[in-house]
This record gives sequence, structure tokens and C-alpha cells, in this order.
Amino acid sequence: MRIELFDPNTILGALLSGAIFLLVGLILSWVLRYAVGAALRHDQSDRIDQITLSFLSHLAVLVMWVILIVAYTRVVPALNRFGTALLAGVSLVSVVIGFAAQTTLGNLVAGISLVLYKPFRRGDRIQISAPTKDDFDVGVVEDISLGFTVLRTDDGRRIIVANGKMAQQTMIKLSPTDEQPIAPAPPV
Repeated sequence: MRIELFDPNTILGALLSGAIFLLVGLILSWVLRYAVGAALRHDQSDRIDQITLSFLSHLAVLVMWVILIVAYTRVVPALNRFGTALLAGVSLVSVVIGFAAQTTLGNLVAGISLVLYKPFRRGDRIQISAPTKDDFDVGVVEDISLGFTVLRTDDGRRIIVANGKMAQQTMIKLSPTDEQPIAPAPPV
């Protein structure tokens, strides 16, 4: 009787297996979030970049849930075909969304590379190409999200640059004491 209770071929067994997978997923999500929070709380020297750690923890939780869902559809025989169809459908939808949102996805991938490679950090003073009379602008990095980078200029303006553009342009990291921006070289 007990063995039949957990048999994934029965409805009750499939539901119990689903409950176990859900419980494991919730526990793993909590452990990942707790570990990230603990790392941030214990980092007194700000060596750990909060944006990177937060992004990586969200990505790890998403991957973990996808793996658990696929594993569940493989454990329950009645869901094997559904799981295969679901993966095929998700693949097709992702291709369609990918073509429709190329710019947005490009900014997302560029944001991931900016967060992981850290060519600049929050608080850095940088000079970027901008559509101004001087063809450049200078600002302090205020925020780096996965889609946009926000700079605050000396006169209080906020420059919001898509990460796709930010990753493709040449920027100059200035020291905090640099008053004068460096003029760009004349076009050749």
C-alpha cells in the first residue's frame, strides 16, 4: 500500500511527487536567497558586488525551477509527452520572442556582461560618447541594471544609456579628481 502511494503512474502518486518537487524547490530557493543575504550582510568591505550577486542568485533560482519542472515531467510517465511538447513549445516561443525583442535581449546580454566583467562600477566617473555639442558627456555611474546604465552629470542631469550602446562604445574612466573631460580625437 505504501509503495503504491508514491507510484507516479497513479494520480495520487503523481500529486505526491509534485508536492515533494515543490517542497524541494521552495527549500532550495530559500537556501539560495539566504546564502546571498548572508554574503551581503557579512561583507563589511563592499568586496561583493550586490548587483552581480543578486542577479546570479535570481538566475540560479530560475535555472533550478526549470530543472525541477523538467525532472518532474520525466518522473511522471503520463507527463513525458507533455514535457516534450512543453519544451518544444517553449523553444518555438523563445525563437519568436528572440526575433521580436532583439534590441531588448541585446541590452540584457550586454547588461549581464557589464555586471560580470565590471569595466566600471557604481560611483566611477566616466566619459562617454553622447549627442551633445562636444560629442561626449561625463558623469558618475549611479546605477547599473540589466537593461540600462544611469549616469549623474556634474550639473545634475541623469544620462540613461542602453547597455547595448554602453558595451559597444569606448568610454574613458576618469579619476575623481579629473575636472576636465578628455576631448575626443577628431574623426579620421
